[in-house]
Amino acid sequence: MACLQRKGLQARILTSEEKEKLQSDQALVSDFKQQKLENEAQKNWDLFYKRNSTNFFKDRHWTTREFEELKSCREFEGQKLTLLEAGCGVGNCLFPLLEEDLNIFAYACDFSPRAVEYVKQNPLYNTARCKAFQCDLTKDDLLDHVSRESVDVVMLIFVLSAIHPDKMHLVLENIYKVLKPGKNVLFRDYGLYDHTMLRFKASSKLGENFYVRQDGTRSYFFTEEFLTRLFVGSGYEEVVNEYVFRETVNKKEGLCVPRVFLQGKFRRPPRDLSTAALYHQAGDCISP
Repeated sequence: MACLQRKGLQARILTSEEKEKLQSDQALVSDFKQQKLENEAQKNWDLFYKRNSTNFFKDRHWTTREFEELKSCREFEGQKLTLLEAGCGVGNCLFPLLEEDLNIFAYACDFSPRAVEYVKQNPLYNTARCKAFQCDLTKDDLLDHVSRESVDVVMLIFVLSAIHPDKMHLVLENIYKVLKPGKNVLFRDYGLYDHTMLRFKASSKLGENFYVRQDGTRSYFFTEEFLTRLFVGSGYEEVVNEYVFRETVNKKEGLCVPRVFLQGKFRRPPRDLSTAALYHQAGDCISP
């Protein structure tokens, strides 16, 4: 079995059969069921982790390879980095990072209380090096757990896709408050026409590029344009935003599985202390 990877700015081109499948599946889940899924989102993810424990996702040892900022964003040698993993699951990304870099302190939060408990039960969990807490990023204030403008880098890995598109901006605005000016959010998630998107059966569609799995958990599939609008509209600057195409080829079985992800880096703008900016700020304070 081989795995090939490339990156690009254009979406994957569908086969005629794939186009036909997507075009034939336009019926949406009823409004009543959609509201029920939204109301029960936390319960459904808690049940997911109850069924799968810590065994579903593989540990992610590729993060420092894909995101060099995890090593290069230090301003001086030996600096202790403060990291936030927003949507940490059971720690498949968190613990490999803590093992690889001993000079990191990590905040880690997740929607699911059960997932957070699994993180705390991990033998590698050490309160001197990390703090895990339950948080609904669409409504719970991160400032209750993390100091304002104290985080050097935020990881948002396969998280935003599980949230209703109408609420995604709330997550980014929440993260913005704890991220230091000039620092980055590192993003990776499902891209348009990923293999999993094409496998959804009829009656699974919630909206454009938005689907529900049989277990009630949901998944959105991002385009580069949508992601740009989402981050820039929430106050960030785009640094990198590109598709990652992977093909898992099994020659023996004659299978080629096309995976599509979207990977990006988005920066909270540096604080502008130029004379013009200071003059503008002072003007804002003067009563008319």
